[in-house]
Amino acid sequence: MIGWLLAAPALAVLALAFLWPMAGLFRISLNRTTETGAMETALTTESYGKLLGDEFIRELVWNTLVLAGSSAAIAVALALPVALMVRAASPRWRGPLALMAIAPLLVSGTARLIGWMAILGDNGLINALLMGLGLRETPWPLINNWTGVRIGLVESLMPYAVLVLIAGLGRLDPRLEEAAATLGAGRVRTFFRVTLPLAAPALLAAWLLALVLGISAFITPRLMGGGRVFVLATEIYDQALEYVNWPAASALAMLLLGGLVLLMLLRAAVAKFAGGRA
Repeated sequence: MIGWLLAAPALAVLALAFLWPMAGLFRISLNRTTETGAMETALTTESYGKLLGDEFIRELVWNTLVLAGSSAAIAVALALPVALMVRAASPRWRGPLALMAIAPLLVSGTARLIGWMAILGDNGLINALLMGLGLRETPWPLINNWTGVRIGLVESLMPYAVLVLIAGLGRLDPRLEEAAATLGAGRVRTFFRVTLPLAAPALLAAWLLALVLGISAFITPRLMGGGRVFVLATEIYDQALEYVNWPAASALAMLLLGGLVLLMLLRAAVAKFAGGRA
């Protein structure tokens, strides 16, 4: 009882700041858009039916999942060595190293993306270096396409993956690795036969978190895609502000929210399983 009383203020803020707007958004999704483009008050699932039957929306869902899934996998793969380095460091240096790993989160995501645009652009640092060395005669298209969006997403997702992996790897019993070394296993064999299997739940939890963040990303596809990359988040924006189709935008947002909630529940189950295994 005391716990619920202490949590009451936070729950009230959550209800006012999140649940109430979500309820309003759901109500709008049940309205109807007339032929003139005006929104008509109704109680219909017409918008949901149109979205689920639209081939373009299904293609958007697939493109979003592929983009977010691949970006999350690359981010986790790059974050694993960083997390292992933090784990292997002395207690004195673990804190500073972990802070350095998540330092990009202290900078605005938009500012980081503008920096990437300057680096990856046709006249950016990378193309200037490649053309200056004679490796390419024309600029390498690294922006305003899926490649640029994936690079931006990987960079933005890495700090979150590092945080999850640091927490997950911190629960591993180092005596198991010491026992493997005692039995004659080298570092490489110990890593692939002991450390990596034990870290699998943490890797999956980090990938699921990065996947959720990647699916809901808007700024990165919008800026790095240059209007040529379309995902669910950009489609919601277009439906709401360009086509002024609020029922469709709200319905698509609710479908996306439902999918993200399911993924977060799956991530929580994986994290709980990883805690139990540890």
